[in-house]
Amino acid sequence: MSTNDIAKIDAHHIWHPYAEPGAPTRIVESAAGVYLTLADGTQLIDAMSSWWAAAHGHSHPRLTAAKEQIDRMSHVMFGGLTHEPAARLTANLMELTRYDFAQVFYADSGSVSVEVAIKMALQYQQGIGHPERTKMLTWRSGYHGDTFAAMSICDPDGGMHSMWSGTLAQQIFAPAPPTRGASEQVRADYLRDLEGCITDEVAALVIEPVVQGAGGMRFHDHELVREARNICDRHGIVLIADEIATGFGRTGELFATQAAGVVPDIMCLGKAMTGGFMTMAATLATARVAEGMNPRALMHGPTFMANPLACAVSAEATAMILEGTWRGQVERIEEQLHAGLSELEEDPGVADVRVLGAIGVVEMERDVDVVSATDAAVEQGVWLRPFGRLIYTMPPFIVTDDEVAQICRGVRAAAAGG
Repeated sequence: MSTNDIAKIDAHHIWHPYAEPGAPTRIVESAAGVYLTLADGTQLIDAMSSWWAAAHGHSHPRLTAAKEQIDRMSHVMFGGLTHEPAARLTANLMELTRYDFAQVFYADSGSVSVEVAIKMALQYQQGIGHPERTKMLTWRSGYHGDTFAAMSICDPDGGMHSMWSGTLAQQIFAPAPPTRGASEQVRADYLRDLEGCITDEVAALVIEPVVQGAGGMRFHDHELVREARNICDRHGIVLIADEIATGFGRTGELFATQAAGVVPDIMCLGKAMTGGFMTMAATLATARVAEGMNPRALMHGPTFMANPLACAVSAEATAMILEGTWRGQVERIEEQLHAGLSELEEDPGVADVRVLGAIGVVEMERDVDVVSATDAAVEQGVWLRPFGRLIYTMPPFIVTDDEVAQICRGVRAAAAGG
């Protein structure tokens, strides 16, 4: 197709996330390493890791080699059948999570993995004799996906799903956690309020540990994760950790819960699990949850569950994580993001600048003009996708020093231009 044909079809017939039909788009012709090549030949650094998934960059040779799986089998149903790629991926996940979990369920996407986690928690509460526990407790400023149960635990007012109020299941919301560096008293007061939200109906507490993602890109202290675990233990409720964004090294630690010294009852993983090659996610459960569920069979079954090709790619991506090269990469990125973004702290219109691991966030005092901010970043050779008041970057781990410096220039340009 010509670029004109692509643009015309896109403008007239294709929806993009959270955008009206016909919203501005750019045509990507190819992607390799940290670069996107547009149809006009422009090269842009993918400073978003294509929504945090392409942690090892695009078209990584070790991951593209997984295409040989297609020659053996691209897909078989997982009902009553299994295969080597699923077993290999599972072995890697068990090792990465220190064998804290006993069972894994493979889902189509991060949102579906959250749906599955909620089902697990409800079946567990039924199994231990508490069918009255049917609600999820979570804290505000959270985001867990776009399917209906996942939407019900996203921030109901400040999030992206407020239009569905009254349609979604009614969950219980605690205030947003205090931001990283809050005083001991503030944290103690917050934890008391969080525990006070637990009623006889609560089945599980759902959190994004340490970093809240698309709900506001907010960071909080590891202590809150540890105390969330203690609160759940005191009340016999399930702790669900949504590590879809934070897992596999993004925060500078393998998993945010591990860094906090916590084992959640259920953990959701996705995004970087496939290295950004395709959609797939996983929900892991401890032996206590798996054995306590009633029925023991998890009542969920996606058509493409544990797709062999996705499992093969994920097995290699998780093998790369096991090798540990990412640790030095993320540490270096964190240092450079601090250096490159800190000068924005005193700029008019900037409310906050924060960095953790390979995550850099500039929060503005007002909503960003997405089109203008994006155009300004593109002028610097950088692809960013701001939302709300946030201009942020989550670059691939393989990014070089010069490329991080260029990303910082792009963020600064977006802040000035948006």
